Amino acid sequence: MKAHAVTRAQASAAGLVGKILCHDVRDGAGQLLGRKGEQLDAAGAERLLACHWEELHLLELEAGDLHEEKAGVRLARAVVGDGVSVKGYTGGQWSLSAARRGLFKVRIELLWQVNALEGISVFTLFDSQPVEAGEVVAKAKVTPLAIPGSTVVEIERVARDGGGVLRVKPFRPLAVGAVARESLDAKQRARFESALKEKIDWFGSRLLPVRYVAGDPPSVVKEFQQLTESGAELLIVAGASALDPLDPVFGALDLMGARMERHGAPAHPGSLFWLARWAERPIIGMPTCGMFSQATTFDLLLPRILTGEAIGNAEIAALGHGGLLSREMAFRFPPYRPSKPRGELDGEE
Repeated sequence: MKAHAVTRAQASAAGLVGKILCHDVRDGAGQLLGRKGEQLDAAGAERLLACHWEELHLLELEAGDLHEEKAGVRLARAVVGDGVSVKGYTGGQWSLSAARRGLFKVRIELLWQVNALEGISVFTLFDSQPVEAGEVVAKAKVTPLAIPGSTVVEIERVARDGGGVLRVKPFRPLAVGAVARESLDAKQRARFESALKEKIDWFGSRLLPVRYVAGDPPSVVKEFQQLTESGAELLIVAGASALDPLDPVFGALDLMGARMERHGAPAHPGSLFWLARWAERPIIGMPTCGMFSQATTFDLLLPRILTGEAIGNAEIAALGHGGLLSREMAFRFPPYRPSKPRGELDGEE
């Protein structure tokens, strides 16, 4: 592409047609005659020639070059993968949105490869954020007014080979069983069940009737077995004393032959989160601080588990980067209630 500075005396309609304006052009009254980035047609050229101006800066496309809008739509279509769609164009940017409720996933290495190309900008939400259908998850734009077509071809190759750069993984609808300590009073039970059900419902899963257990390992084993016989595919334990190795829940896990994946998480609130696996069925130890709806590590990891993602020691250890879950981190949690900050329900304490 070539840049040209054209004075009013040099200008002709034939010389303007097909060129791209590098800046806005206005008349003496401030009315816009030509907008930055506009590729002039015959009418646009005549409109400019009918008014007074000193000099135009223009860009001439050469063979293989693409205007930013044509390049931008191809860029947007290339980077979207399963569950992400091109929403629309405004302000020089293409908005990309979630086509369904799910977990937003970014192939970070591919995103880096795309953005390393001159003139390309794709900017996203963070990887592994729960999103609603229709939510904007990324924007894509071509920064200059024109780029070589070969750049777009390379992006299309990178994205195609990787199956897309951005995607939204759907949540799998599971039957979820939960057990909690028998000592909870009626009011606490009602609050716990209401909060947990609302969260499970948001993911499209189904919470089975919560069971309350006595203080011995065989009783806990019996409740787990009955929940699985009722169809539970995921088990949640609330209220276990995570720092007591003799807590009946941990004794029950030993009796069942369950495998502890990780005991404790490098994040707060919810550092006492734990995860075990029993016959490939996940058992989640909910931190006590999250029982009555506070957003904790439970709310970071449950969405990933419900997409079928394999969570173990390495994945939980990685929570340390960004594990200080202050209110400013609310964007990382599911939007359980549209009227509340992400991660929150009514009755937060």
